[in-house]
Amino acid sequence: MPTKTRKVPLRKCVVTQERLPKKNLLRVVANQEGNVFFDLSGKANGRGAYVKNSEEVILKAKQKDLLGRHLDVRVPDEVYEELYRYAQDHI
Repeated sequence: MPTKTRKVPLRKCVVTQERLPKKNLLRVVANQEGNVFFDLSGKANGRGAYVKNSEEVILKAKQKDLLGRHLDVRVPDEVYEELYRYAQDHI
């Protein structure tokens, strides 16, 4: 009996507009309390936006405020710094 292959969940990067596997993207969440944070688990409650795990893409997202526009909130610089550090360590 053949084994079933699992469907790979795809998400769209808000910067590059590429559809990529969820594991290759970083998620930023804005919750109802107004907090904005990097969601390492990918399962936190709130509105999420995905960014490609790339230093260049994260810098472009910060320069053009793409995460803030997508989430309709101000994204603190600390969130971008955390994303950038994570991308440097996990490329």
